[in-house]
Amino acid sequence: MLIEIYSDVVCPWCYIGKKRLDEVLASPVGEGVELRWRPYQLYPGIPSNGLLREAFLLARNPAAEDIAALRARIPSRIRAEAEDVGLRFDFGAMEYMPNTRLAHRLLEYAYAHGVQHELSEVLFRGYFCEGKNVGDPAELVRCAMEVGLDGSGAQAFLEGNDGIEALDRDLDRGIEVGVSGVPCYMLGGAFMLPGAQTPQVIEQFITRAKERLG
Repeated sequence: MLIEIYSDVVCPWCYIGKKRLDEVLASPVGEGVELRWRPYQLYPGIPSNGLLREAFLLARNPAAEDIAALRARIPSRIRAEAEDVGLRFDFGAMEYMPNTRLAHRLLEYAYAHGVQHELSEVLFRGYFCEGKNVGDPAELVRCAMEVGLDGSGAQAFLEGNDGIEALDRDLDRGIEVGVSGVPCYMLGGAFMLPGAQTPQVIEQFITRAKERLG
């Protein structure tokens, strides 16, 4: 059964959701499951070269007096749920809010080479735990190499036009099938599970979807 994961690499709940899904798929419930990451952009209007995170936060919080403190602040619920799955986010290390189009293109490139799920982990970890700019082409090439992809091949792909039309189609398709926030999981092309659900809910949903799809 195919699980399509609509996600954005700057979404903390998407990283938390990935960890929970990984936990479920490591059990017998994961037998016969194939994963495909699909693109969604939380902030499509960000310039292609990104924004300084302080400028991004100031635009969203114009009355903020201490923007540096706001940049480092992690909402308590996100912090608690991240730590529950073994993650320690470092919002203070994030200098940039990237446009994620290039990251989504690289994820699709990685899918063609069989390492898309591994790359998603590297991108999430790089952004949320290490403060890396995952909109920077050079950083994306380094991420590609970390999962075993050829750096020059990844660089040529990102510098070219391959995958751009496919990305736009996938972004439109997400809206067409009803994705309005992420993470969102489409199981077998028929059943949608929105949100970073608990492992128990994910396990039950996958089990029922398998039964109904036969």
